[in-house]
Amino acid sequence: MDLSNLKPAEGATKTRKRIGRGSGSGKGGTSTKGHKGQKSRSGYSKKVGFEGGQMPLQRRLPKFGFKPLKRVEYKAINLETLQELAEAKKLTQINPEVLMEAGLISRKHSVKILGRGTLSAKLEVSAHAFSKTAEEAITSAGGTAVKL
Repeated sequence: MDLSNLKPAEGATKTRKRIGRGSGSGKGGTSTKGHKGQKSRSGYSKKVGFEGGQMPLQRRLPKFGFKPLKRVEYKAINLETLQELAEAKKLTQINPEVLMEAGLISRKHSVKILGRGTLSAKLEVSAHAFSKTAEEAITSAGGTAVKL
C-alpha cells in the first residue's frame, strides 16, 4: 500500500453538487449560473419559438389562404376496394362498420366512395358521400347507394 492507492471509505463522499452554499464551497456566489442575464434568474423558462427578442419565425412569415372551420375530411374508398372486399367476404351490404372491421377506416373517419375501378357485384353501399361516377357504377351494377 502507498499514497497512490488511498481513497475515501465507502459512503464518505457525496457525488451531488451543493450549489449556493457559500464561497467556501466553490459553487457559491452565482451558483454556477454565470453573471446576470435572463438565464440566471429564478423562474426562467424559454418559451417555444422564442428567439431572444428577435421577431420569431412564425410571425415573420406571411400568412395566406383560408381554412374553413367546418371542413369535412373524408377517407376515400374506391370501387375496386369494395369489389375486392365483397369477393373476399361474400358481402351484399357494405357500410362503415364493415370497412372498420376490414381495417380500411377508423371510427373517426367519414367515408367517401370514389369511382376508380369496376364494380360487378350487386351491393348496397352506405357511406357519407359518393362521387357521381361511383354512384352511377353502383346503380348500374344493380346495387343501391345510401347516403348517411
